[in-house]
Amino acid sequence: MTELAHVLVVLTLGVPTLSAALIWAARTPRQSDLIGWGAGLLTAAAALVLATLALTHSGRPLVNGRWLLVDSKSGLMLAITGVVGLASVLLSATYLRTVERSWLRAATSHSWYYTVLFVFWAALLAVPVAGNLALTWVIVDATTAASALLVSFSGRREALEAGWKYLILTTLGLSLALFGIIVLAIALAGAGHHGLQALDWISLHRVAGGLPRGTVVAGFVLVVVGLAAKIGWAPVHNWLPDAHSEAPAPVSALLSAVLLPTVLFVAWRVKDALAPAVSAHTTATVFIGFGLGSILVAIPFLWKRMAWKRLLAYSSLEHMGIIAVGIGFGSKLAIAGVIVHVAGHALAKALGFYTSLGPAEGSRAITGARATSLVALAGLPPSPLFISELLIVLGGIASGHTLLAALTAVALALGFLGLLHALLEDVIGDEQAPVLTGAGA
Repeated sequence: MTELAHVLVVLTLGVPTLSAALIWAARTPRQSDLIGWGAGLLTAAAALVLATLALTHSGRPLVNGRWLLVDSKSGLMLAITGVVGLASVLLSATYLRTVERSWLRAATSHSWYYTVLFVFWAALLAVPVAGNLALTWVIVDATTAASALLVSFSGRREALEAGWKYLILTTLGLSLALFGIIVLAIALAGAGHHGLQALDWISLHRVAGGLPRGTVVAGFVLVVVGLAAKIGWAPVHNWLPDAHSEAPAPVSALLSAVLLPTVLFVAWRVKDALAPAVSAHTTATVFIGFGLGSILVAIPFLWKRMAWKRLLAYSSLEHMGIIAVGIGFGSKLAIAGVIVHVAGHALAKALGFYTSLGPAEGSRAITGARATSLVALAGLPPSPLFISELLIVLGGIASGHTLLAALTAVALALGFLGLLHALLEDVIGDEQAPVLTGAGA
């Protein structure tokens, strides 16, 4: 089983990487499309098989090494990344047929777009299976460079500004996270654990309890606060609305449905790895603080009339906050809610962004798909997100955070009403309402 898992890891990461090189050499847009579709199907198939094995492996890691770790968390993110990534690749041809301009020549724009998209997808698939904190940081940093180029693909002034804003803010955050990793490495070296291998998730968990507690807590806080900029938690979320609005719709889907929760899962791994040295109170304070703050900051924007993709961006801010609160509560009920929420949010958000593709904008089918997306994102029963949010609130009560669970429930209700307001505008509102027709900023 382990040998099969290693083969699947190689296929999952190798196919999109090799495909990026093949597409770069493609001579026509049609060749780029065909290579992209074929490579996308192979990549998604390998990722989903690997995810299935990881999720059904009796609660133990499928692969557990210094540089690779494939466990249930990996399985969940691989499945989501495989599905949304494939959909984005398949729908990119539609986007490229309708895009008005790019800052590249028309002859090379197709191959350039697909090449960077596959590099981005490969990096997103690599993050959940990276078995080492330092390696994970390098891969997350690679997603920044690739996705910043894709955000600015249209060549519009607003897109270029959004790409730079995203690149600068997330790079600053990742620099802070790197400083936290260095602090942890120094603590490990002081205890006789030298080299990058000391930063693998399993070793880190095993020795964390013997490290100076204050140093480990400082490293934990620095890493999580640094990753917050990449996750899009408030108050370091400023890049989120602009990048989601200006990126091509298939890229916006990957940013919101995959990148944000993937980096959030890295923060979760850091929390688990350092748990022997960092108290449950400290980790809960950090995650619940970021989570509730993000939900509360998002609420006023969810009530405003704005462009469709911008509304979805602020919804991402809210939902990353919900997931953070669930991880902070930490009970079995809350974690079950987190798992359901990550999957449900990914599908609903990807659907929402895909509706801004093509010339059918404003058609009855697009309006229906947007209504479906809003129903799910608002947590309206029987949406899976209603179940997940209920589990997270109940999990907060079960973990003894009754007041915080009540505050979370009130905040979620306000967010629900905001998205319900947008839904009513979508169904019965003015046809020229920005939330219906605007895809940009």
